Amino acid sequence: MASVKPIPILKDELDIVIPTIRNLDFLEMWRPFFEQYHLIIVQDGDPSKTIKVPEGFDYELYNRNDINRILGPKSSCISFKDSACRCFGYMVSKKKYIYTIDDDCFVAKDPSGKEINALQQHIKNLLSPSTPFFFNTLYDPYTEGADFVRGYPFSLREGAPTAVSHGLWLNIPDYDAPTQLVKPLERNTRYVDAVLTIPKGTLFPMCGMNLAFNRELIGPAMYFGLMGDGQPIGRYDDMWAGWCVKVICDHLGYGVKTGLPYIWHSKASNPFVNLKKEYNGIFWQEEAIPFFQSVVLPKECTTVQKCYIELSKQVKEKLGKVDPYFNKLGDAMVTWIEAWDDLNPTGSNSEKIPNGPITK
Repeated sequence: MASVKPIPILKDELDIVIPTIRNLDFLEMWRPFFEQYHLIIVQDGDPSKTIKVPEGFDYELYNRNDINRILGPKSSCISFKDSACRCFGYMVSKKKYIYTIDDDCFVAKDPSGKEINALQQHIKNLLSPSTPFFFNTLYDPYTEGADFVRGYPFSLREGAPTAVSHGLWLNIPDYDAPTQLVKPLERNTRYVDAVLTIPKGTLFPMCGMNLAFNRELIGPAMYFGLMGDGQPIGRYDDMWAGWCVKVICDHLGYGVKTGLPYIWHSKASNPFVNLKKEYNGIFWQEEAIPFFQSVVLPKECTTVQKCYIELSKQVKEKLGKVDPYFNKLGDAMVTWIEAWDDLNPTGSNSEKIPNGPITK
């Protein structure tokens, strides 16, 4: 019997991005899994507040003053007082892969009681192909103990590069405010031992609290929108990124996986506060989702940046009629790409960020 290959840890190829407004005591639980990786912490809210990070972690910490100094006028595209600020970390990273996690997420246990190394499973997902063009009924055919089922075309068995690994959560589900209000005590106790590829042409609601992606493949599309302070919407930042990313992955031939790994989501946010943030989005999503379902990107869009700029034009043209906010968001999408390209010039992946952050 062939031995199972160990999963690479990608220590020098992966950054962990964490948005926060508080001390990062939660990292103690993750220490066995995270300590060897570099952390990029994006501090939201009051930049004069000191965020404490447990000893022993290698990290850089950016606050709003750093964002303004590094991006200058283009900093307007980075949300304030919203976890969408995390995407600044994606922009300043120089690594191939990103894992992002919220500070109220803890290590989960599988049904046998073993602690789940979420990052290891995300790496496993990202390093194996996806199957967006033909659904395999045994879920991920590249998983140990699985394969392609009878009738699966041999011509498609090489799969497509995996751009995104979307993990799930035990305990507090990722519900919107109306669902939270009618199911205040509901908890997710169901552990499904499966990973599957989301088919081409199918959108999904992407949650940013347990998410990994190949930054080289899809990074410029991982913009979490213009949300939070001064904006008429919040809590749709990861949704927006997910819709844009999926359309672009479909166009460029990349795959998106969802399922394992699970984390333990410990804290339910206030449904009344959430409803105020989501209120416009609940209406607007009924227009936005059909828009993304019908978007066609021209064949000239051969890079993520070109796709994203084209998407921004169509957002303004089609969704601008729904609300003027989408014109502002479309402009911010362009600013985001400009800022990304400023900090990530082609062929200089190791370039240092000017006027950098606190590092440890």
